[in-house]
Amino acid sequence: MSTQTARTRSPQATPTNSLDRFFHITERGSTIGHEIRGGFVTFFAMAYILVINPIILSNALPEGSSFTTRDIAAGTALVAGIMTILMGVVANFPLALAAGMGLNAMVAFTLVLGSGLTYQESMGLIFWEGVLITILVLTGFREAVFKAVPRQLKTAISVGIGLFIAFVGLINAGVIRPGGTPVQLGVNGSLDGWPALVFVFGLLLTIVLYVRKVKGAILISILASTVLAVVIQAVAGLGIKSDDDPTGWGQTVPAISGSPVALPSFGTLLQIDFFGALQKLGPLAVLLLVFSLMLADFFDTMGTMVAIGGEAKLLDEHGNPPKSRQILLIDSLAAVAGGLGGVSSNTSYVESSAGVGEGARTGLASVVTGVLFLLSTFLSPIVELVPTEAASTALVFVGFLMMTQVVDIDWSSPQIAIPAFLTIAFMPFGYSITVGIGVGFITYTVIQVALGKAAKVHALMWLTSALFVLYFVLGPIQAALAG
Repeated sequence: MSTQTARTRSPQATPTNSLDRFFHITERGSTIGHEIRGGFVTFFAMAYILVINPIILSNALPEGSSFTTRDIAAGTALVAGIMTILMGVVANFPLALAAGMGLNAMVAFTLVLGSGLTYQESMGLIFWEGVLITILVLTGFREAVFKAVPRQLKTAISVGIGLFIAFVGLINAGVIRPGGTPVQLGVNGSLDGWPALVFVFGLLLTIVLYVRKVKGAILISILASTVLAVVIQAVAGLGIKSDDDPTGWGQTVPAISGSPVALPSFGTLLQIDFFGALQKLGPLAVLLLVFSLMLADFFDTMGTMVAIGGEAKLLDEHGNPPKSRQILLIDSLAAVAGGLGGVSSNTSYVESSAGVGEGARTGLASVVTGVLFLLSTFLSPIVELVPTEAASTALVFVGFLMMTQVVDIDWSSPQIAIPAFLTIAFMPFGYSITVGIGVGFITYTVIQVALGKAAKVHALMWLTSALFVLYFVLGPIQAALAG
């Protein structure tokens, strides 16, 4: 690994200024330059949410809605910016937050289209889910669950997330997509189209710069790939990919039309009905819906902060990052803020690992990312200029960086190796961090019971394993209740 990813803490180092002292930059073996660059990279790796969240949530908007997808985009940027800055200042951790993928899909397709709730009623459930998780943090329960997980299982979570984000990057870039088989390379097994070239160019450039130990390799590659994409778009005039045009751009066209600056409109703020869902569905159905939202949010963040802490060399001897409770508290409040902001639950983003791979080690990087989110409320045309084919190169490469932790798992011991393997495998294959963690927890508990070591399993591991069993059969339970 390069010096920028292998740095460790230096307790004897002398801070150079007040900013350094506040964020412990030198102490963690970083520099202000590394933090700023890492914050930029994390932002560009996450910027797709400003486009994707409005697209997904627009499915939940009724005809004649008082706000538009542009309002959702501005609200998404606003809430993400505020909560990411709070993560940096309060928890001093290089972790950024935004509207959660998967959670926004649950709002649109499960709560609104599936359960018949209004947009505002669904945001009410998001709000109460956030309140519940916040209470679990303040009582110490959420942190206690996190610390009850065996260290090597935490490592497996980190490795699994590495494969997951690499898979997400390949999917977003269109290099891997559905086909005759469940997934396949590109279009009919071939890399076809200019966007694929942009991705391949960016990934190879990242690799070359990294092995030559060039600082800023990931950010340089994103910027260079974006420039190439802009040039290609100017010449070829491509559109968004579709069934009729599978070689178009993935999610954003790298071209600016009109002014690069637009005044934001925050029409989604306080678009919330706190108790409408309870009156419409009844307490039991609401409880199950909130429970499913909470589990997904609860364990995604646990896995994400371990992955980020591991890559940044910030975990202690038990595999816990510094200020775990503050990290979890900000993440929980982000769910509340997402409901109040009308943009779905905000949660910690594993794409923050892209910034860590670029050198981020402190909360200053999160502050930089948060400020960029706030600025993007005005500069949405420029944010949309970076195509996913350029940003996804960072996710794929950081997947490699996180995969290197796999050597810390004792593969000679089946009782830890099997749960670790299943945790790693189910994250990308199930396309869910939560699913991978749940399968790993349940398998670990079953194996310990089979070996006669049930008494050695932490009580909270028993509880969470039982909750995951319930989580995995929520569909049949809800169907039975509906019948």
